[in-house]
Amino acid sequence: MKNTSAKKILAVVLSAAMAAALSACGNAASNNSSAASTTAEAKKDSQNNSSENKGAAGNSAAGSKSADTSVDAKSAGSAAKSTGADSGELTEIVFSLDWTPNTNHTGLFVADQLGYYEEAGLDVQIVQPPENGAALMCAAGQAQFAVECQDTMAPSIDLDEPLGITAVAAILQHNTSGIMSRAGEGMDRPAGMTGKTYSTWEIPVEIETLRTVVDKDGGDFEQVKLIPNDITDEAAALQAKQTDAIWVFYGWGGINAKTKGVDIDFFYFKDLDPVFDYYTPLIIANNDFLAEHPDTARAFLSATKKGYEYAAKHPAEAAEMLIAGDTTGSLEGSEDFVLASQEFLSGMYIDDAASWGVFDEARWNAFYKWLYDNGLSENDLTKGQFFTNEFLE
Repeated sequence: MKNTSAKKILAVVLSAAMAAALSACGNAASNNSSAASTTAEAKKDSQNNSSENKGAAGNSAAGSKSADTSVDAKSAGSAAKSTGADSGELTEIVFSLDWTPNTNHTGLFVADQLGYYEEAGLDVQIVQPPENGAALMCAAGQAQFAVECQDTMAPSIDLDEPLGITAVAAILQHNTSGIMSRAGEGMDRPAGMTGKTYSTWEIPVEIETLRTVVDKDGGDFEQVKLIPNDITDEAAALQAKQTDAIWVFYGWGGINAKTKGVDIDFFYFKDLDPVFDYYTPLIIANNDFLAEHPDTARAFLSATKKGYEYAAKHPAEAAEMLIAGDTTGSLEGSEDFVLASQEFLSGMYIDDAASWGVFDEARWNAFYKWLYDNGLSENDLTKGQFFTNEFLE
């Protein structure tokens, strides 16, 4: 039993690495893309500016609060604390990203800079994830909320004692990830990967997903040449023929290639089989925090929802706020790329859902059933309550 648990914890860490790598798709387009952490921002210095900057995208940098992970560890029960003695003071919330700021995160920065969090009585610190991933940080109570993905979340909950996290909001309604390759080389569909080179993280879910789509399309996955994925700039790697194909999120990696003038082919996993239209990325919360501070959780998600709704309607202004709020420097000099990515993703935040953030139970369970049926999880994760719409308005 101990060996099994150790292997699963290792899987959690490996999946965190895959999630980080996927989230980083295209980050190398910027001047400082290798930054995975930042120095803490002087949070209190910027707090007084947030009300003055409401609605002013170009002047919003001072209202942003993005910090590193050198946040004092807190128990989940005491993490949501008032920043002052009076009940009218702001309640502090720590939110861990999954990588350096990108357009998956825009609504958070909009909510911060337009004062939505302050209006909700919250003082939100947006921090970078630790090496072992945002899920472990959230489960430990060092962050009340974090960014995760349904696929990479699975190892965290497929345990005898699942990590104490619950998915509480979908950032995007549909899975925008897929395989990117050089245009015209036959990899516009999965079967074309046969005999080609693919850069892999060697994660079981990743491998089985590719095996499924390649073989079902008439190809032979056993003939796909797997090489380690040490790529930091997917578009450049394809141009240099370092690899033939790589898994990216189109809204970041695909748009990056387009803005660099790299001709690509791309196919979405969700278009090949609806079981792969799982939720990625999403927001998780610490279970103890949800139990002890349900009203604060609702206030945070309500303000975050407003941020993503604004970003959905105003991509140009939202992109400016994201860039202004990025203290890592990873977006510096990439304004055109960020805007193009934002214009693509703004239509994906709500898409065909009734409102931002909601999960469809059947779609959530379909993917976890596929994991179980294919021996990728030891437990039937459809039987646990690992997501909820309870805290969304």
